[in-house]
Amino acid sequence: MANVAPVRPQRDPARRAAILAAAARVFAGSGYAATAVDDVAAAAGITKLIVYRHFESKEALYRAVLEGVFQRQAELFVRHMEREGLRAGGTTRALLTVGRESPDGFRLLWRHAAREPQFADYASQFRAVAVRAARAVVTPFLPPELVEWAAQTLFDHLVDAVLNWLDHGDRALDDDFVAREAAALQATVAAWAAGEPPARA
Repeated sequence: MANVAPVRPQRDPARRAAILAAAARVFAGSGYAATAVDDVAAAAGITKLIVYRHFESKEALYRAVLEGVFQRQAELFVRHMEREGLRAGGTTRALLTVGRESPDGFRLLWRHAAREPQFADYASQFRAVAVRAARAVVTPFLPPELVEWAAQTLFDHLVDAVLNWLDHGDRALDDDFVAREAAALQATVAAWAAGEPPARA
């Protein structure tokens, strides 16, 4: 009789999502080095053993948080691209949606990870993909020597705007924020393209 490999138990997607949410909250609050898997387990209301059933190490857990947030953002960005093209409102909406769904994960991805020595290179890879999208927005309007500066600046502005809105904005006014931010980004690119300082009042 042939040997049959043991069937591994199925991982519960809801449990995995709960662990990731708890991990994002704890990592964002305490930092990677000061956080133990025990802390994540306690925040999720489970045992450390259950965490290790889903993630082989603390590092794997941190990376999974970053990947999950980025993949969700990419999914929403593509959806808005298909519907609206490269209009700034779609990009803003995608980031804000992810920020509302996972505020701690969003902060971890775009603020904290770059400051963690173990994840700085990893975070820069995510940033490079995001800046590539910003580069596509500004390239048609600016001379080549300004494109990289503009793409980096545009992305930084958008992330900061969303983070500040999460901290200080009213959720009921999210649509207003998206409209205002889209108008601001479009006006910024137009001003860069014009290459002239605004007239003084």
